[in-house]
Amino acid sequence: MTTKIRHLIASATVAAVASVSGAVQAQPKTPIPQTQAVRNVVLVHGAFADGSGWRGVYDELTGRGYKVSIVQNPLTSLADDVAATRRVLSRQDGPAILVGHSYGGTVITEAGSGPDVAGLVYVAALAPDAGESTLDQFAQIPPPPGFIIEEQSDGFGFVNGPKFKDGFASDTSDADAAFMRDSQVPIAMSAFTAKVTQAAWRAKPSWFVVATEDGAIDPKLLRETARRIGANTEEVKGSHVVFLTQPKAVADVIDRAARQAAR
Repeated sequence: MTTKIRHLIASATVAAVASVSGAVQAQPKTPIPQTQAVRNVVLVHGAFADGSGWRGVYDELTGRGYKVSIVQNPLTSLADDVAATRRVLSRQDGPAILVGHSYGGTVITEAGSGPDVAGLVYVAALAPDAGESTLDQFAQIPPPPGFIIEEQSDGFGFVNGPKFKDGFASDTSDADAAFMRDSQVPIAMSAFTAKVTQAAWRAKPSWFVVATEDGAIDPKLLRETARRIGANTEEVKGSHVVFLTQPKAVADVIDRAARQAAR
């Protein structure tokens, strides 16, 4: 595998987005109305991580009255991750906002077309079209050079250890970055080349969080993807793990999506 391909696959953990707007405006932590139709949120993590990183967003949203569920993707294939997401969606008691971070954006793009999904939120995430893969997203705008995936002999990949903080979590403490580096969940590299068969964003309203300091994907690609899918876009100052370091700002976007999708 060439160095260029490795770099392209590496950034597949990243983000896909819509059109650019201003900085996120903080919203008050207002409880959701009892009559609001969309009260469920399903969170989908990306590659090299698990669902525990969503804890801050979970606390924000449950504090506002949402029922929040977190998918634990096995990261063994795109099909397995889509199945895991649909399994959690089937447990909801009404329509949900489906949220994906990084490669999780590819997952929600494939999994989110059903009537149980009221809207999609992409958080520094990818959003391929039907017939495209995660890797295809980087054809014109490659990932930053500091984000490197090391593929193992069994076909699974880890983020390079020495470059982990700079490429993945630059706005975390050294201790937190070290913990994420040492607890990362490897992903089957074949998940990055698997083609999406349907693009939920073509039928569902979408929102997007652009991480302006993302080191795993060029923010220009995030903005271009957001524009392409027609998402309502917010820019948040943060690294690729903006959901972890800026949980209130990310929760505000999800909250807004739920309120607007319920109208």
